[in-house]
Amino acid sequence: MTGPSSPLGRSVRRVRTTDALATTPLSGSTARGRATRERIVAAASRLVYARGVEGTTLDDVRAATGVSKSQLYHYFTDKADLVRAVVAWQGAAVLAAQQPELEAIDSLAALQRWRDKVVALQEEHRGGLGCPLGMLVAQLAHDDLARRALGSAFAAWHEGLRRGLAVMQERGELGGSADLDALAWGLLAAIQGGLVLAQAARSLHPVEVALDVALAQVRSARGDW
Repeated sequence: MTGPSSPLGRSVRRVRTTDALATTPLSGSTARGRATRERIVAAASRLVYARGVEGTTLDDVRAATGVSKSQLYHYFTDKADLVRAVVAWQGAAVLAAQQPELEAIDSLAALQRWRDKVVALQEEHRGGLGCPLGMLVAQLAHDDLARRALGSAFAAWHEGLRRGLAVMQERGELGGSADLDALAWGLLAAIQGGLVLAQAARSLHPVEVALDVALAQVRSARGDW
């Protein structure tokens, strides 16, 4: 992948916007049309991550992809429509980057491996700490549709964590009264809050501590069958 990559979204090139979290209808019924749309969204995702939403123009996207203005408007009605597709793309990329550890959560040991994977992804990108979804929240606060798309992306992430916790509960590693929704949100909040502090400190320590506290909360929910 050329251009900047996101710490939690390094698998972005392998993710298809038509596969997960798509928020805009797919224009172009041919394979070539789908490939063109995907190429536009991939380029826009890289530009938005590097420059921000306000710092990225449709002309920038056209220059990065070589598509014409008419092609761009064939797939997207306006910049806001493209940005919502970027949110879907980044959401899918963030989940893909955490695999296979995220889907493999079925024990406290597996949960620890997922935690280590999240930290390792950040260690690979010390020059660009942060979550591409979290970084979009403030930038898109004025766009209700984009904000809902972000909410859907976070909900999918939460559901991935919750599924793993549910398996742990079925196996007896979590008590029957454990609040799986709360534990999953706690893990996700630890990542987002920890990464904000990590960006300010230019250090991974805050996100490591936040995740460890969240994992300790999960451990405290063990064995009350």
